[in-house]
Amino acid sequence: QVQLVESGGGLVQTGGSLRLSCAASGRTFRSYAMGWFRQAPGKEREFVAGISRSGDFTSYADSVKGRFTISRDNAKNTVYLHMNSLKPEDTAVYYCNAGTWATMRNVRSYDYWGQGTEVTVSS
Repeated sequence: QVQLVESGGGLVQTGGSLRLSCAASGRTFRSYAMGWFRQAPGKEREFVAGISRSGDFTSYADSVKGRFTISRDNAKNTVYLHMNSLKPEDTAVYYCNAGTWATMRNVRSYDYWGQGTEVTVSS
């Protein structure tokens, strides 16, 4: 099982940018598709962005398309989420997870979640 630690969250103004990082332990990182998810207060956890094992393919939720970019560095066992043009509705705890490309968007396909990193966008 891959252990995941998210970081990089914080408080930012509307229109600002942040880069989230997810560090994974273990030598099997490159065997997994990686996804970013978020959970806003009072709402269900939702898929945000995903990237294939090689990094050749990406997928985004419509709400972040054109503003967020997911990338990975397999040499560093790390996946990133570059967030631009942030909006108050992006406020949430952000999580990463490891899975398969086919099931990556399905929040219920994951048994384990890390602590997440909190992003707050002020208006």
